[in-house]
Amino acid sequence: MQRFDHVGITVTDLDGAVAFFEALGLEAGGRMVNEGDFIDTVCGIPGSRCEIVGLNPPGGGTWLEVARFLHPDGTPGSPTAMATEVGIRNVCFEVDDIEATVATTAELGYGLVGGIGEYEGTWKMAYVRGPEGIVVSVTQRVG
Repeated sequence: MQRFDHVGITVTDLDGAVAFFEALGLEAGGRMVNEGDFIDTVCGIPGSRCEIVGLNPPGGGTWLEVARFLHPDGTPGSPTAMATEVGIRNVCFEVDDIEATVATTAELGYGLVGGIGEYEGTWKMAYVRGPEGIVVSVTQRVG
C-alpha cells in the first residue's frame, strides 16, 4: 500500500451533501459525470452513470468522494443507523472548535446522534447525523 487515497459516499441529494461537507470546512473540487466501461466494471453494474464531487480538506490530504447515481437509481440506506449497525460507521474530521462546528451543522438542520464527549482530557468528539443519515464524527484535541 502506498497511501490512503479517498473515502466514497453515495447519496441521492448531491448538492445537499456537498453543502453539508462544505459547512464542515471541506472544499469542493471538480464535479464530473462518470459512465462507460470503467464505472460499469468497477461497480459491477452495467449501464452505470453517476455524478461525483471531490471534496478536499484544507491543506490537502485524503479526499472525500460524494456520488449520486443517475442510473440506476440509488438504493436507500438506513438513515437512523446507530454505531452498532454493520458497515462504515462514520467519517471523522478533526476541527479547531467542536462546539462551533456542531452549531454550524445545527443551523443546517443536522443534530447530534448523542452528545459531545471528552476522553481523558485529551479529545472531544461528537457524532453529527448529516444528510441521508450520514454520520460524521468531529473531534477536537484539548488539554
